[in-house]
Amino acid sequence: MDLLLPGISTRRVPTERLTINVLEVERRTVGEPIVFVHGNVSSSLFWQYAMRDLPDTFRPIAVDLRGFGDTDPAPVDATRGLRDFSDDVLGLLEVLELDRVHLVGWSMGGGVVLQLLRDRPELVRTATLINPVSPYGFGGTKGIDGQHLDPPGLGSGAGSANPEFVQRLAVGDRTADAPVSPRAVLHSSYVKAPFTPDPDDADRWVSSMLSTRTGDDNYPGTSDVTAEWPGAVPGTRGVLNTMAPTFFRVDDLDTIEPKPPIYWIRGDSDVIVSDTSLFDLAYLGKIGAVPGWPGDELAPPQPMVAQTRHVLDRYALAGGRYEELVIADTGHSPHIEKPKEFLATLVESITEYTD
Repeated sequence: MDLLLPGISTRRVPTERLTINVLEVERRTVGEPIVFVHGNVSSSLFWQYAMRDLPDTFRPIAVDLRGFGDTDPAPVDATRGLRDFSDDVLGLLEVLELDRVHLVGWSMGGGVVLQLLRDRPELVRTATLINPVSPYGFGGTKGIDGQHLDPPGLGSGAGSANPEFVQRLAVGDRTADAPVSPRAVLHSSYVKAPFTPDPDDADRWVSSMLSTRTGDDNYPGTSDVTAEWPGAVPGTRGVLNTMAPTFFRVDDLDTIEPKPPIYWIRGDSDVIVSDTSLFDLAYLGKIGAVPGWPGDELAPPQPMVAQTRHVLDRYALAGGRYEELVIADTGHSPHIEKPKEFLATLVESITEYTD
């Protein structure tokens, strides 16, 4: 099966950092550039419908991050937070001679967009966050202001990954034989039932998930042991550790200049990025799915959505602008669950902005 939809093309672009694979719409070489950044355990393939159906006033480009898709499988230095990824995107923009771009980031890709916005706001026309990771990282914090658990990073990073899921990724499992197979996770967590992808689309998206490089330098990365529940703190290498609160924190957007508009689009039924996330060990402990939970005082669930709202409210108070746009009855992936509503929301938002 062809993984690309008709009208979508792919090419690899050498940069000073690594060679990056991008998807583009054929013969769409002019227009306002809009750069799509995928999430964890995925690739640019998830963006094809949004790219294809954008008005021709836009030039869509979807990037494969390092270690995903057909981009080089370069090691990920987690001590830089998400900057290995955001600096790669910056290198691509330089080679393509693009500035003042619309950035769209999904899940972990939302964190990449936040980091790029924090570091180089002058290059950003608008920033759109699709069910983004919290500005305080994924796991290991409490309260809307992202206070660290004790010890810092507790329960976040590579130690929170399901080992069977990692193994099934590594061997390229395409079945739905187990709840933690990539195909089963796509259906149970990336989207909300009863949405069922077309079989060809499901195969594309499973192929995208399986393009994830596994190991200590990529997904999930390394972890260290601690005596405190649940027994793990982040290591210094690999993808999941980039989002550990010990390394990733972008809560000072109120200090940047200029302050481009931020659009936060999210499904209202997300089980991955949520105040009750089924991927947060603290929440799983609270509901009894992970034994030994020490209670709300020591390891409360992370209020991911509330944390994002808190940071963006501060951005607005400092003179920036943001909108929170909720798509009803939708999970983690509004761009594939409700593509028409998602695209209309995205286009209306970013075309509202003028220089």
